[in-house]
Amino acid sequence: MFEIDKRKFGAFVAQLRKEKGYTQKELADRLFLSDKAISKWETSVSIPDTTLLVPLAELLGVTVTELLMCARMEQPHAVEPEQVETLVKTAIAFSDEKPLRAYQEKDKKWMLVYLFALLVGGGALLLAYTSGQMIEQIGLLFVMSAIFGAYFCFFVQGRLPKYYDENRINVYTDGMFRMNLVGVAFNNTNWPHIVRACRTWICTAMAFLPVLCLLMGYTQIAWWAAVQPYALLLLFLGMLLLPIYIMGRKYGSK
Repeated sequence: MFEIDKRKFGAFVAQLRKEKGYTQKELADRLFLSDKAISKWETSVSIPDTTLLVPLAELLGVTVTELLMCARMEQPHAVEPEQVETLVKTAIAFSDEKPLRAYQEKDKKWMLVYLFALLVGGGALLLAYTSGQMIEQIGLLFVMSAIFGAYFCFFVQGRLPKYYDENRINVYTDGMFRMNLVGVAFNNTNWPHIVRACRTWICTAMAFLPVLCLLMGYTQIAWWAAVQPYALLLLFLGMLLLPIYIMGRKYGSK
């Protein structure tokens, strides 16, 4: 069994942090963590999640290999094959089981809901366009809904990395996707509820908002043309963020 030496790892991180002139809070802010997380690493209480190794190494000015070995390597220095094998096994043991993406789960319900909403919304947009209605704003919202909906219905992580449960983190990052909610700490207690809220509203908006604009266009209400861009944007963002915030706060306590 290959494991990180928590004592050496913590001492090495503390040494590098001080050399860079970071306080624990400054380093934590750059990693979107609490300063308590850094303190736990440096006092050998815990070690960071595998997903933090690359950004942590970059901030501290070392390689991931040096971070895993808990020591700087003299240059030039070739790592022996046995050391490489050890480091690979250490990294594997160091990490949690990779979380499943939505498309890998057995329940494909939300994929079908997404495709249905895409067809309904796309059909309404096509009808609005052929009838000569202005669809720039609703078209943009439809594209946004389609992109975010595809992420939440097909690619979102089923579980968050364990460091979300160990710290109060209000920023969720996954590749290029980023979500920041002040006052809401993401963890595996509230995450399923947040994902469900996102899926529900985004699929609803993708289907419903183009239909609403199509119907309002046929009514030819004068004031609708003036308020449509602002009303749609407020409706889309407000009805998306509010349920996420409510679910995050309601189920976020541990």
